[in-house]
Amino acid sequence: MKFIVSSSYLLKQLQVLGGVINNSNTLPILDNFLFELDNNQLTVSASDLETTMRGILEVESTSQGSIAVPAKLLIETLKTFAEQPLTFVVEDNNTIEISSNYGKYALAYVDGAEFPKPVSLPDPSTTTVLGDILATAISKTIFAAGNDDLRPVMSGVFFQFSPEHLTFVATDAHKLVKYQRSDVSAPQVAEFIMPKKPLTLLKGILGGSESEVVIEYNDSNAKFSFENIELVCRLIDGKYPNYEAVIPKENPNKLTISRQQFLSSVRRVSIFSNKTTHQIRLKVAGAELNISAEDIDYSNKAEERLSCDYQGDDMQIGFNSRFLTEMLNILTSDDVTLEMSLPNRAGILTPTDGLDEGEHVTMLVMPVMLNN
Repeated sequence: MKFIVSSSYLLKQLQVLGGVINNSNTLPILDNFLFELDNNQLTVSASDLETTMRGILEVESTSQGSIAVPAKLLIETLKTFAEQPLTFVVEDNNTIEISSNYGKYALAYVDGAEFPKPVSLPDPSTTTVLGDILATAISKTIFAAGNDDLRPVMSGVFFQFSPEHLTFVATDAHKLVKYQRSDVSAPQVAEFIMPKKPLTLLKGILGGSESEVVIEYNDSNAKFSFENIELVCRLIDGKYPNYEAVIPKENPNKLTISRQQFLSSVRRVSIFSNKTTHQIRLKVAGAELNISAEDIDYSNKAEERLSCDYQGDDMQIGFNSRFLTEMLNILTSDDVTLEMSLPNRAGILTPTDGLDEGEHVTMLVMPVMLNN
């Protein structure tokens, strides 16, 4: 087995695939890349058993074979090379030799047959989405997913597909984000919960991508295929909570304000808030928003006044500043609207501009009780 490949091209592809590999694996074989050579096509796979990613690379070769190569060692070696062709040759003594312009390097390899086989999806449902749309949907929602091992269904992003639209939802019970696209649809109704790790990988690869992503899914697995990459992952098992029930429908109090101004103010004021609750107080009256925070233990307090557009009754409501900051950071609009009904009901944050045709974002943040 022998092939020649460009060092920077190989490194770029391996770094993408290497994101799947865990720092500590229960099975030693998972510390390796699987190289499957078929003439001038090299398929490289990486897996952590839950998620498997494979990429197809163009190489110069006339041979076939399958070996597993130590991932960390190979990536570290490739990082040190300037752009040049590298020749990989499998030797008889269970090593693979890399020849560069400077010298030769030998790595021990493992038989490729030991590498776990990827899951196959018999007759899956299929939907096609533009790469950049999928990356945007992930980045707008993934930050709101929970980290609670006792409630695994809330530690992922809920995909809801229908012939009308695609909806992506994430929540950790304190904040919730619903991202919807009515300009993209699926042939039939389907819903599944995607774990965070494969989504983070997809977000990194697909940002700004103009290529089509084919999503295939059944009850237990999902597969994302685009360009020369294929990612298969196991879905989170369980029923997603009824998120529509927690979104308040009647919100008579409506505050519209510059997003950047609001974000800067919340950031500054929150420095003076209690370090465990991160509580800030919003007080709205007329066209003025008063943002304040106090840490009684240290006698720290801050208060700022902003002008805003407000329709509704005068009210006071408390929020965890970290959640507000995260949400305002993720949004890209110039202005945002905060809709509220009562101080103990969730506030709804939506961008007022800057959205594509058919794009809808709803962010919900639970209030914290104010101690007057």
